[in-house]
Amino acid sequence: MSGIDTSVPHSARIWNYWMGGKDNFPVDREAGDVFAGLYPGIVDMARVSRYYIARVVRHLAAELGVRQFLDIGTGLPSHDNTHEVAQRVDPRTRIVYVDNDPMVLAHAHALLTAGPRGSTDYIEADLNDPDTIVRVARTKLDFDRPVAIMLMGVLGHLPITGPGDDAARSIVDRLTAALPPGGFLAIYDGTDTDPGYVEAIRRYNETGSLPYHLRTPEQIARFLDGLEPIDPGVVQLQEWRPDPSPFGPSVPVDAWGGVARRR
Repeated sequence: MSGIDTSVPHSARIWNYWMGGKDNFPVDREAGDVFAGLYPGIVDMARVSRYYIARVVRHLAAELGVRQFLDIGTGLPSHDNTHEVAQRVDPRTRIVYVDNDPMVLAHAHALLTAGPRGSTDYIEADLNDPDTIVRVARTKLDFDRPVAIMLMGVLGHLPITGPGDDAARSIVDRLTAALPPGGFLAIYDGTDTDPGYVEAIRRYNETGSLPYHLRTPEQIARFLDGLEPIDPGVVQLQEWRPDPSPFGPSVPVDAWGGVARRR
């Protein structure tokens, strides 16, 4: 925990604050309040994205038979973490979390525990080093069987380089190249579809925190190029296989995501 800087706001801790958590510091709450003042929809996005992740994991585990998950950019633990959802379907499911933030890793080791038949493991690595992630993950998961790689809300930390977004797409391509046939890539990220969100992100990036880059829905969809999309494709998060609700549809959010299979 000695590596934690409490003088600069951090995205994982701010997200934790918006989710109603307690694993944050005054600098994170201040930044979160300023951000929400510019873009109030961020609180809904935090909630909707958590439900989206749970639905994706449940569908992959219950409907598509996935028993191995590589969750890159874990963030601070919340409710319905990947291992909790997957191991409700099958307690033997194996989950490996990846992050490079000391606070995230400390909480992960303390809180992200598995049942006696399943396994939960951790890799300290950076998304910018996909080869290391894959190399270490191969020692913890069986890549001869289907694996689901999850990139949930983390691709925005990769800069947009050129019209083809080549650097970020290269990182994703190197991860998906490791997937065996029948493996899956699941993604979501914020989009530049609301001026208030764009302005809030611009100001957030000026704080000295790790920058976040909003993409268009089309740019997010291109991360799944070469894979077979799972219905309904890349859509706004609230539209991805929503659960029936007596309260009507979820609030629309400026984030898009989807799941695709490697043939």
